[in-house]
Amino acid sequence: MSLDSQDSTSPSFNRDWFFPSPSFIHQSPPKPPKPHRRFSTASKHSPGSNISNPPSFRSSPSLSPTTTSKYGRLRRRVELPRPPDKYSIQHQNDSVLDRKPVVSSEKKQSTVKVSSGSLGHRVRVRWNLAITVAIVITALTSLVHKNFTLHNQVIVLQDQILKLNVRLRACNLLSNVDTFDSVMQELDDIGYGSDNGLKNLALIVSVTLLSIPVLAFKYIDFVSKSRSSDSVSEEALLNKQLAYRVDIFLSVHPYAKPLALLVATLLVICLGGLALFGVTDDNLADCLWLSWTFVADSGNHANTEGIGPRLVSVSISFGGMLIFAMMLGLVSDAISEKFDSLRKGRSEVVEQNHTLILGWSDKLGSLLNQLGIANESLGGGIVVVMAERDKEEMEMDIAKMEFDFKGTSVICRSGSPLILADLKKVSVSKARAIVVLAEDGNADQSDARALRTVLSLTGVKEGLKGHIVVELSDLDNEVLVKLVGGDLVKTVVAHDVIGRLMIQCARQPGLAQIWEDILGFENCEFYIKRWPQLHGMQFEDILISFPDAIPCGIKVASCDGKIILNPEDSYVLQEDDEILVIAEDDDSYAPAALPTVKEASFMHIARPARMPQKILLCGWRRDIDDMIVVSSFVKPLIFLFFAWMLQVWRGSLPKDFIGPKSAEKILFCGWRRDMEDMIMVLDAFLAPGSELWMFNDVPENEREKKLIDGGLDLSRLENIQLVNREGNAVIRRHLESLPLQSFDSILILADESVEDSAIQADSRSLATLLLIRDIQSKRLPMVNQVRRGTFSQGSWIGEMQQASDKSVIISEILDPRTKNLLSMSKISDYVLSNELVSMALAMVAEDQQINDVLEELFADEGNELQIRQADLYLSEGEELSFYEVLLRARQRREIVIGYRAANAEKAVINPPAKSERRRWSLKDVFVVIAEKE
Repeated sequence: MSLDSQDSTSPSFNRDWFFPSPSFIHQSPPKPPKPHRRFSTASKHSPGSNISNPPSFRSSPSLSPTTTSKYGRLRRRVELPRPPDKYSIQHQNDSVLDRKPVVSSEKKQSTVKVSSGSLGHRVRVRWNLAITVAIVITALTSLVHKNFTLHNQVIVLQDQILKLNVRLRACNLLSNVDTFDSVMQELDDIGYGSDNGLKNLALIVSVTLLSIPVLAFKYIDFVSKSRSSDSVSEEALLNKQLAYRVDIFLSVHPYAKPLALLVATLLVICLGGLALFGVTDDNLADCLWLSWTFVADSGNHANTEGIGPRLVSVSISFGGMLIFAMMLGLVSDAISEKFDSLRKGRSEVVEQNHTLILGWSDKLGSLLNQLGIANESLGGGIVVVMAERDKEEMEMDIAKMEFDFKGTSVICRSGSPLILADLKKVSVSKARAIVVLAEDGNADQSDARALRTVLSLTGVKEGLKGHIVVELSDLDNEVLVKLVGGDLVKTVVAHDVIGRLMIQCARQPGLAQIWEDILGFENCEFYIKRWPQLHGMQFEDILISFPDAIPCGIKVASCDGKIILNPEDSYVLQEDDEILVIAEDDDSYAPAALPTVKEASFMHIARPARMPQKILLCGWRRDIDDMIVVSSFVKPLIFLFFAWMLQVWRGSLPKDFIGPKSAEKILFCGWRRDMEDMIMVLDAFLAPGSELWMFNDVPENEREKKLIDGGLDLSRLENIQLVNREGNAVIRRHLESLPLQSFDSILILADESVEDSAIQADSRSLATLLLIRDIQSKRLPMVNQVRRGTFSQGSWIGEMQQASDKSVIISEILDPRTKNLLSMSKISDYVLSNELVSMALAMVAEDQQINDVLEELFADEGNELQIRQADLYLSEGEELSFYEVLLRARQRREIVIGYRAANAEKAVINPPAKSERRRWSLKDVFVVIAEKE
């Protein structure tokens, strides 16, 4: 059987051995399928075959290895592809079923391999291209270099030949002038020839240096793209890393941009000079200067001749234009940045002895106004305001205030008082006073920020030259701020001051205007100064030693500088003591000689004749004998008494007592967060049996909880009884439910819900005031039967003025513009809370010692400002000078600081011409500093 027939008739064999032809041997064998199986476990049979035991290929006689003469070489086993048998198909299906969970992962891996293979192929192609280009460039460069080297050698040999010929001719024909000129020309040609090599080298260097950046950028871009295609992990590309490094260098170093511009300019000048040296006949120095002229002025290249010089000059001019554009951009950016820094308030304040205000609030306008008035005598001062606002907005808001700062300059800066760098920017260590304003809003948050500001101020390394004045919103936080700041910190608790002042004004109408005059710098205020010429004098003599001021206290040096208000008359001024006075300005007063006061000007006291007396003693005492013996001393005692009366040249007091206090009925309209403090102060002032009505929209079941949380113990209230009424103070029917005509005083408070907006709070207070006065004017005539004929045609303003005579209404006003409405109507006394707090802050900022005076005047104990009736010091129509009234008041341990005439609207504090007499009326009132009752 032949091989062909055996192959056709034996389909059961899956592998065959044959002797291939030479053409078949040189062909590449077919790739075996994967996975490769060398042997089959089952033979393939035809449908009609009945072979029970198929022989293996080793025992087959047709497959035995033989050699013939034609095919004398070793036979090769060749595996031909065959169709898979049933068993292999079933085995493959089982393996596929077993590997189903990993099919997706195998597909993903195959996809990744394919993509990575394609990317790798592209990278290899690019690398091959890059290597080919590099080889070509290297070959060209070497050829050019070799060419120039040979050319230079030829030039050198020619130069040597020329030099030898010139020397030979010079030796033979030296006497001929024409020959000498030709020799010099040839020497110049020889020099030019010697410079040709340098010129070519300079041209090559310039071209190479210009091509290096281009090649470097191309290489960086190529490497970045290759890394982005090869790397699987997310890594920063090379071009991005380089850009990042350049960005860091330009941002960290402030002079990086000008330095880069300088380097670029020098490179253009140097490269252009080298290129010009290579294409022109000039020397290197002239070429460098010509290159600089092309950079500085691009029009200078118009006169160049030749293709090479023109190309080089145009290139230099183009680089010069780019450098000029960069320079303009840098200069423009620097100027814009500087102006932007000035506009936004980022520049440093270089000042000394200035007043620094940290923060922004509604009190800032009044504070700046008071500081401007205080600095007017000095020709103006410097006030720096730093807040977390835009500088332009702050300047616009200050301009809208329309205050005359009287020569004082206001400088605004944007920054945070919690950052030391911003504090140094405003020269905090050189300021003579630092005022920390409370923020509008929550009291605890505002005080917490003030506390952090004080901590920042105490952390300044250079130290503080001046003192710190801190405005607080809650009295409970005062101790903590003083603990942190120490002696440098002076606190002004705004709500506590206003609450106490409102209570004092409710009990003494007109006191708000007096406080406004004393606290502000427009009229008279407190000053402390040392006067050596008054040492050794008693306080009663010091009282009448200042024609233009009123002494009211002593700063005792022996008591660590403690200020004593209203001291004893017998106190003798010591050497280091200072005198507290009320004067118009710190340079407007000085001591003078004591005025002469005549005894005849006072009530004449006659010495009565001694008459027999009859005395009845009812009862018996064990010391009855001593009482009888005392009668023998009656005559000398009477003599001493009248002698004492005669030496009191001040005159007698027509009324030496004040009537006992009676129970009062007071109404609070609105709710403040320090309501518990006001209640405790009011309980200390009022007589037993007084009533305090609280009318607001806070539910009654929550009021007691708020008062207790604030620290009020309702069981410890001794003199007042709380009466709660719930309602809205701007709704008329709610107000009509109250007995408004029966209240002695009504306090309209800036409600806690609207106190953040001054205009809204004032509008609410003004509406409440008008409603209350209108209701009172309708009720009072029916109750008291008061005639209204004195008012113009029964106008509504006249009716409200009549109602104001029967009860006192104190309105808390936040915006000073609302003051004009109330002052013209005369229907209410008012309290400018924001303005008064600003005045107090300004006074303490100018002199920190004044804070001790204000604390005592507003405290529960000690001295306070009071308004006294004239009948306590004089009789009707009596003519006395102000000094005489002042000395009479000293018998009551009081200091008279001013008066208000019966027909006057405002009180006169520190009146002039104190020695001149005037006729007084019992309707006049005096303003005194006296101990609290």
